Parts: sequence; structure tokens; C-alpha cells
Amino acid sequence: MSVMKSIISKTLTLVAIAAMLVSFTPNFGGEGFEISLNGKVLLKQYNKEMNQLKTLQLNAAAPNDVLTIRYYHCGKVGKNRVVTIKDGDGKILKEFLFRDVATEMGEMTCKVKDLLSLKKASNTVLKLYYASSELPDGRQLAAVSFAGGRDNASLNK
Repeated sequence: MSVMKSIISKTLTLVAIAAMLVSFTPNFGGEGFEISLNGKVLLKQYNKEMNQLKTLQLNAAAPNDVLTIRYYHCGKVGKNRVVTIKDGDGKILKEFLFRDVATEMGEMTCKVKDLLSLKKASNTVLKLYYASSELPDGRQLAAVSFAGGRDNASLNK
């Protein structure tokens, strides 16, 4: 009887620890995305956080710097992925199409110069959208700004 109580007690303890670990993992099984510049994560949002739009300040980014986007659909990479850049009025300036991949990390990359070429004097902020077969209506991920001084690339809330 004592051995049985010990086994039950240890099992319940393990279940409680596992439940705690799962509750502290914000992206466990959910939807989310990351945006990086040259490997440095500038923005990472999952689940409900994704409704809070942020602005990436890329004023210090060099033209050959690489912007990388990773979008997760419940831990899977989407199919027929498209990153769209729009101006402040919602007009499509450019679409980047990405082929389907069989890996867990479906990175979508573009050079900063590709974004800079879309910037005009009248629109210093561009809007960055993502769409896929899993998210056909798309979602705005962030705004991208090139205005301001020459400090490090950063994130404005």
C-alpha cells in the first residue's frame, strides 16, 4: 500500500510539473512569427500578442542586410507563402512569393535594399503582410520605418 501511494504521489508531481511547463510556453502549438535582421530577432509575437502591431525601425540597416521572417501555423510552415509590402494607403507595392518547404524552419528572406527601393519621400512607413494557404486573408505583421537617425535597428511599440 505504501509503495502504491509513493507511485501515485510521484506521478501527480510529474503531471503538475508538466502542466506548469506547458503553461509558461507562449508559442506551444500556437500561431506566431519572428522577424530578424541579420540573425538578430527584432520582433517575436505569438497567439494574442499578434494583434498588437509594432513598427520596426530599420533606419540604420545597410542595403545588403537581410530581413528574415518566420511564420508558424501551430508549429508548421505554411504553403503558398506570400509576403506583401503595402504603402500607408494600403496599395500593394511588392509581393515576395516563397516556395513550399519540407523543413520546420520556413524562412522567408529579402534584402533591405528591396524595401528601400519601395520607399518614397511621401511614405516613410511600409506595411508588412503575410499570407498563405493556411491564412488566405493574410495578416499585417508590422510596419517598417526608415525615418529617424542612424542608430541600431530597433522596435517601436
